[in-house]
Amino acid sequence: MAKLWGGRFEEGLDKKTEAFGASITFDQKMVCQDLKGSLAHVTMLASTGILTAEEAEQIKAGIQKVEAKYEAGEIEFKIENEDIHMNMETYLHAEIGPVAGKLHTARSRNYQVATDMHLWMKDTLSETMAKLQNLREVIVTLASEHIETIMPGYTHLQHAQPISFGHHLMAYYSMLTRDFERFEFNMKHADISPLGAAALAGTTFPIDRKETAALMGFSDIYVNSMDAVSDRDFILEFLSNASILMMHLSRFCEEVILWCSNEFQFVTLSDAFSTGSSIMPQKKNPDMAELIRGKSGRVYGNLFGLLTVMKSLPLAYNKDLQEDKEGMFDTADTILTSLDVMAGMLSTLSVNESIMAESTEKDFSNATELADYLAAKGLPFRQAHEIVGEMVLECTKAGYYLQDVPLTRYQEVSSLIDSDIYETLKSRTAVQRRNSYGGTGFEQVKMQIALAQDALKQKVDSEKE
Repeated sequence: MAKLWGGRFEEGLDKKTEAFGASITFDQKMVCQDLKGSLAHVTMLASTGILTAEEAEQIKAGIQKVEAKYEAGEIEFKIENEDIHMNMETYLHAEIGPVAGKLHTARSRNYQVATDMHLWMKDTLSETMAKLQNLREVIVTLASEHIETIMPGYTHLQHAQPISFGHHLMAYYSMLTRDFERFEFNMKHADISPLGAAALAGTTFPIDRKETAALMGFSDIYVNSMDAVSDRDFILEFLSNASILMMHLSRFCEEVILWCSNEFQFVTLSDAFSTGSSIMPQKKNPDMAELIRGKSGRVYGNLFGLLTVMKSLPLAYNKDLQEDKEGMFDTADTILTSLDVMAGMLSTLSVNESIMAESTEKDFSNATELADYLAAKGLPFRQAHEIVGEMVLECTKAGYYLQDVPLTRYQEVSSLIDSDIYETLKSRTAVQRRNSYGGTGFEQVKMQIALAQDALKQKVDSEKE
């Protein structure tokens, strides 16, 4: 079959140029979406009287045969047919002959590719949100098992205050919930049909864009045909949302990598999510966490790549827009796999509770407790802060900790200090008492988990309706 655009040209395309301009090596991922758009289009052409019912049924039967061949693995994608649209039309022509050409009535590849990507993006967003839902559930389950597991909380990667491990985990749940909400909003802009915009200016044929949108499951249609063929905001939103998601996963992985090191030993990763060394027999490396951390870079790159493509494009369609797909596909593959690996890694790791708790006993993360203790007895906090700072310096030089200071020494420092100070300085007490809303106190962590469980259940129930 000759080039669908070849009538204008006297010479054939240079083979290297042909390969350079072709997109079929990657846009073949959208076979199902392309055929779905064709079925909707031909159905509408018949219902509006643009094609006869007989012609439409012949084309539909041909599309279904092409789809069956694809599912049977009998489709060979060819560079000379450039893209997914021309490859599918070529197979359709082979099945039903010249009537296949009538499918392209009131149609342009400019909106075909946009329609395919909208359909593909809707499917991908649904899958992404399902995997995010699963990861959030894994985190909530793990947090519920470790409400009263004590660990050091950090600022500047220095021991700051003792916290609940469950509280630490729920911080990531909150991040991933915001990610989920961003992808939900992304769906609003993916769920718009460009079909019917033609090349850029609409068409003289009496098409029904609302009908095709409904047939494909779109909730809305573009109101401007030029915007319809040139808009890639929904992809940029996806890439941006994916970049933020990968940043969150990377942060979490960085902590997991630290926690399973010999210096921390807070957690032990399952063998299923670790690898060894070809030269050092003792090694158990957190390679999956490191890969997720590393793959954040390629997702960021895909976002900046498309932003750069889009930054100076005049309306409407330009061939530059062919560069919108590979990064989109790569990002989707990356985040979907990362979400699966992250969920598996977290659901199988072992938490070394005693080591976590002990690490809060041999530090000064209880210093704030002493300052708060003095402030609660009427001493101005700034004065209390200075006194405690001096005590920490004294302990550091002497080689012991605040809980080791004799009561007689404490009372020399301040007559406000009594024997109850030792209970106050216990890390478990410090965590338990922090019951301000959203704090690390056990009751507050339970509240966070209950709210999360309710939100996750509501989401599942809403999807069943």
